[in-house]
Amino acid sequence: MNSVPKIIVLDDDPTGSQTVHSCLLLMDWDVETLRLGLSDDVPIFFILTNTRAISPKSAEAITREVCQNLKAAIAAEKIEDFLVVSRSDSTLRGHYPIETNAIAKELGDFDGHFLVPAFFEGGRFTKDSIHYLMVDGVETPVHLTEFAKDSVFGYHHSYLPDYVEEKTNGEIKADTVERFLLEDLRNGCLERLMSLKNNQCGVVDAENQADLDKFASDLLAAAKKGKRFLFRSAASILTSLANLGKQPIAAEDFSQYKPYQNPGVVLVGSHVQKTTKQLAELLKEPDVIPIEVDVKFLRDRLEEKDSLLENINSQIIKAYQSGKTPVIYTSRGELSFESIEKRLEFGKIVSQVLMEIVQALPSDIGFLISKGGITSNDVLSTGLNLRCARLLGQILPGCSMVTTSESHPKFPNLPVVLFPGNVGDNQGLVTAYGRLK
Repeated sequence: MNSVPKIIVLDDDPTGSQTVHSCLLLMDWDVETLRLGLSDDVPIFFILTNTRAISPKSAEAITREVCQNLKAAIAAEKIEDFLVVSRSDSTLRGHYPIETNAIAKELGDFDGHFLVPAFFEGGRFTKDSIHYLMVDGVETPVHLTEFAKDSVFGYHHSYLPDYVEEKTNGEIKADTVERFLLEDLRNGCLERLMSLKNNQCGVVDAENQADLDKFASDLLAAAKKGKRFLFRSAASILTSLANLGKQPIAAEDFSQYKPYQNPGVVLVGSHVQKTTKQLAELLKEPDVIPIEVDVKFLRDRLEEKDSLLENINSQIIKAYQSGKTPVIYTSRGELSFESIEKRLEFGKIVSQVLMEIVQALPSDIGFLISKGGITSNDVLSTGLNLRCARLLGQILPGCSMVTTSESHPKFPNLPVVLFPGNVGDNQGLVTAYGRLK
């Protein structure tokens, strides 16, 4: 039995595995599928709930359902040591505290829950309890970035205790939050961790992976002594908890996974500025064909969706037959809606259209790059209809690649890149594309 406890990650979009490798990503959460993850040799696995794309009420219901099934699966597999992670966005967007509360209700009694939003590959780190993003080389408090203005998950604070108070509507006061500062991590926190009880909220600094390695070591030591912890985190703490070492094949060599030497397909759903810049660079490549999905047309003339799809599919076939890679992307910019519910509902319609495009792709494409967290989740669960997939590793820092199984009915052994919207430099898409083409 592995000495590391089983690390169970409920991932609110499919990009949280962006710092690990070789583990299973589960798209279903029935008891039998969960047992696959629990019995796997790799100490960590991911359950892709995609809750960031749905309403708070639905997010809570799904989280509770996953945890109820987990209880049954854990009992069936006789797992005694496990850690639960609610993996979410390193820019603080997502259903907090709804998801951690739901997990605690179903799987409690936790001694503490920790916010650990550091994600070094994406330039996100925390010091003095303030969470920062690197924006064009400048350390920027996260509340001053575009992410804090998100129409669904907006917020006003980079100082994490204040963020907690804001998001819990004052249920957890800022001055009651335990702060684990850089100095604390580097000097060791075991004694403090052992003293936590009643699901105490803690926020964790981290400037580099070594900080989290030290913190994870203390966490695991406390867990061995019977303490139970829950995490609301970005991806970097998972690297330290799972401690898997280097991925088996270097990112530069990932083209060897291609089942055919044919062009691939790039699908871009994310509309954040970083993605738009990366898309602009990719479209300069001589062997790609741009194919736009007009979302405003979809909103205003939904009844003509079928003719829009027909037109896009014929453009894809034409590009493919000419030996070029089709780059399919939603029109840029965010449309306005009268309510958050309407925006989320329209998001589902756009995703449905993109998934119908994926399902109609030629079966012998060489690879698929999916840009955007929600888009990537839907590609795996709906577009490719996968129950689970094995993670190969990262094609770029923060960008995972999985393959479909050999027995997939349409796309066997297809390499699929899960590329978060807010990760990578301006050449990120071009680099990933270059490594696979």
